[in-house]
Amino acid sequence: MKAEAIAARVWPGRVLQIERLGGGITNHNFLVDCESERFVLRIAGTNTELLGIDRNAEHAAAVSVADLGVGPEVVDFVEGSLVTRFVEGQPVPVEEMRRPEVLRETADLLRRVHDGPAFPARFDAFRVVEAYHDTAAAHGVRVPDAYRKAKAKADRIEQELGHRAEHPCHNDLLNANFIRSPDGIRIVDWEYAGIGDRFFDLANFSVNHELPEEQSDVLLGAYFGELRDQDREHLRAMRFMSDFREAMWGVVQQGISDLDFDFENYANRHFERALA
Repeated sequence: MKAEAIAARVWPGRVLQIERLGGGITNHNFLVDCESERFVLRIAGTNTELLGIDRNAEHAAAVSVADLGVGPEVVDFVEGSLVTRFVEGQPVPVEEMRRPEVLRETADLLRRVHDGPAFPARFDAFRVVEAYHDTAAAHGVRVPDAYRKAKAKADRIEQELGHRAEHPCHNDLLNANFIRSPDGIRIVDWEYAGIGDRFFDLANFSVNHELPEEQSDVLLGAYFGELRDQDREHLRAMRFMSDFREAMWGVVQQGISDLDFDFENYANRHFERALA
């Protein structure tokens, strides 16, 4: 459905102004101005189920984190398209996210999610990269040679980590998904949310904000209330898995996305960082 048709169903008879938002590389996002109220309408990109996204599960997770005060209010859900209230605020620059007080605020938000109600979907980075490999191959994409080296390392990591506790997680903590509102930071875009390893969230945030070790220690200390060597090692391992997953996400997108974006270069950059 087009944005105008969805908006007409959500706000029948209302005066609407609809503006396309830039920045997304998976979906089509629109700002809807409805008689002095503002909302975000997010229409799924093509074949996003092949990325492991379940829109019903995303909706459930978004409602849950809105109730926790971590995500934006969910207004409606129309045939896979999510409508949320616009978060009045500003993006949080990477430099600000690295400040100790903001790392502590982020740790509190993530802990609130991880200790909160279960999400319906599951997310295991070790299985995700395998699924992305098979999906890419099925859609005629040549999987880079770097996959074999990265997969061998991932197998060693999984064996060394052994059993891992599972918690509800966001799993896509890019800087663009943090908004500073008058009520504190809000985290948006819960399409990959699922039950998984909380260290993936911590590592995903860490690597996406390029935290040096001392700042990662601040994050871990704020999250757990202490610093432990085993937590540092777990974080380092999942930083690798975060970039491996992101690289394979870019490989799959080369075969399924209709968005104008250089997914091949995106994948190669993440492979290089993961294997560095």
